[in-house]
Amino acid sequence: MTDLIHKPVMVAEVLDALRPEPGGRYADGTVGLGSTAFAVLERSAPNGWLFGCDRDGAALEVAAQRLASFAGRFELRQMNYAGLAGWIPPGTCDGVVLDLGVNSVQLDDAARGFSFQQDGPLDMRMNPLDPVSAATLCNQASAEELMRTFSENSDEPNARRIAGAIVRERLRAPFTRTAQLASLIERIQPRRGSRVHPATRVFQALRIAVNDEFGSLRAGLPAALQVLKPGGRLAVISFHSAEDRIVKDFGRIAARDYTVPGGMDVPELRQSRAPLLRIVTRKPIEPPEEEVDANPRARSAKLRVFEKN
Repeated sequence: MTDLIHKPVMVAEVLDALRPEPGGRYADGTVGLGSTAFAVLERSAPNGWLFGCDRDGAALEVAAQRLASFAGRFELRQMNYAGLAGWIPPGTCDGVVLDLGVNSVQLDDAARGFSFQQDGPLDMRMNPLDPVSAATLCNQASAEELMRTFSENSDEPNARRIAGAIVRERLRAPFTRTAQLASLIERIQPRRGSRVHPATRVFQALRIAVNDEFGSLRAGLPAALQVLKPGGRLAVISFHSAEDRIVKDFGRIAARDYTVPGGMDVPELRQSRAPLLRIVTRKPIEPPEEEVDANPRARSAKLRVFEKN
């Protein structure tokens, strides 16, 4: 069943970027259901090795089953990819892939609370053991905090209005269900024939906040670079403009032949250094039209590739 409903994004492009080969060592920091990991292990047969991690234990169980035919050639762990450098020895990987965001199965499982398409608990945690859920934020965050979350994480134009309505509504009854929140947002800004549900941006913003996705990305990119060997490649697929900006900026700064104390690029303070990486893709690679037609989730995907110096 999982094979039928989950479609990995841009696998061919990732393989072209990482160039897996026999004896190589690779890491998939967002292994999900194991589709990309399967392709990497298949391409690196008979003795390539893969480290795979994910925050979602349920997804890892599926991945372990999918990768069973490669027994002895991979290790899976439930963890955030931001911690890759604490698991994998530095300078040992030929390639690292990060496929950001949520997978189709998480979105389709109402019990996980990622989507408003079906009613379910207002959860959104990639790791169910994490302490803060979307309901926690909706019921406890201040109007100012909620407004900032909606504005910064998803550019929601009505962030202030929606945040205020949530704070008023929770005085009558706490938020516990996805349909409850989606209904409130639809009352505030009616759909009026739009193809995009008015709750889309708010749900995306809450998911990003609950899982600290931007924070994980900012920590995970240098961790991935650390575990790569010279000449090793990092491939990152993002689905959100802010994520793509973080990835682009990381590559731009790491490719400089200088560093600046404090982070602000003041020419007088520049200190020479060798560039940490080479930017392989000056512009992000986007999925081919036929893939988008077959898998609408791929529509917003952007792949950036870097090579460690």
